[in-house]
Amino acid sequence: MSPTNRPRTLYEKVFDDHVVEEREDGTVLLYIDRHLIHEVTSSQAFAGLEAQGRQTRRPELTLATSDHNVPTTTRRRSVKTASFLKDQPLAYRMQGIVHIIGPELGFTLPGTTVVCGDRHTSTHGAFGALAFGIGTSEVEHVLATQTIVTTRDRNMKIVVKETLGEGVSSKDLMLFIIGKIGTAGATGMVIEFAGPVIESLSMESRMSLCNMSIEAGARAGMIAHDEITTQRRAYGGTSPEQVVPITGSVPFPGYFEDPVKQESCKQALEYMALQPGT
Repeated sequence: MSPTNRPRTLYEKVFDDHVVEEREDGTVLLYIDRHLIHEVTSSQAFAGLEAQGRQTRRPELTLATSDHNVPTTTRRRSVKTASFLKDQPLAYRMQGIVHIIGPELGFTLPGTTVVCGDRHTSTHGAFGALAFGIGTSEVEHVLATQTIVTTRDRNMKIVVKETLGEGVSSKDLMLFIIGKIGTAGATGMVIEFAGPVIESLSMESRMSLCNMSIEAGARAGMIAHDEITTQRRAYGGTSPEQVVPITGSVPFPGYFEDPVKQESCKQALEYMALQPGT
């Protein structure tokens, strides 16, 4: 069987679909579909682009937010970030956690490559994306070329059978896995999670699992797209503003005057399988 026709893992399929050039030394020029940036690892990259007089190659594929630091002495870095973004036609979210806004806005999609200057970028692997953290110089490279120079990783498949006990979360599951394979057990690998337990997890639980895959030394964690992924993409999950006091009840869509919020409430109720008034 030729290499192109042999069975491939989810990681290999996504990786292969994004190869621009593969060199004899094993390095690969990989196309990047989605680039998330924040104020910590982007400032030096901005300076590098400015020094070279370069623009962002695919601004529509980059999403920016300031979420990592709360300055206690000076706003210089935040102001620098905002100033640069005014000169670059990038989508800039004034608020939001970098690995949450991607899924919330439908920016994270199955089968895409996602990078960010943050080690927990693997969170997006819950959506069937190949997502991994990169360094500041690589952030600059992606902004300038929409590609990254990398190498192929090895595969690790973890199948979880049976069911989770009452009160056991996906975080507990990942800590159990790390206890079995060690904090370096998946070094140089991409973990694909599968099995009945994984299939039963909510998207939020899957995101936690993939987020923590790096704590086992993995470069990324991935879960194949399925019906639960489709439902999350269709309904968009929930919004942080959809909260009520502990003494309150689930609101009816008609409670909101804004038609957009009414529709959002309907979708959230269906997504969460909740009944208004309960």
